[in-house]
Amino acid sequence: MSVQVITRDGEAEYAVLPWAEYQALLQAAGRTAAPAPQEPQGNAVALSELVALREAQGLSQADLARAVGISPHYLNLFESGERQPDGAILRALGRVLGVSAWEQGS
Repeated sequence: MSVQVITRDGEAEYAVLPWAEYQALLQAAGRTAAPAPQEPQGNAVALSELVALREAQGLSQADLARAVGISPHYLNLFESGERQPDGAILRALGRVLGVSAWEQGS
């Protein structure tokens, strides 16, 4: 089983594993297989998931900001909901985080 463990402050917080392995675990536990999650659609809904998407990839704010070409402070404004990214930044966030709806542009 290939599990990625994401920690915060030295404590395990999340475990990420391939979808097929997750389904197998559910079946082994006698639970019904979960439906595949749908990718968020639209900017408002998807942007509310920005922190979770970044953390799931194991990226710090500084890492993601550097990859996108903005400052960590500016990224924090998006994560806190204080600002909305323009189209170019949204596309860059989508490219780095693998969110195709953001890559399409606004």
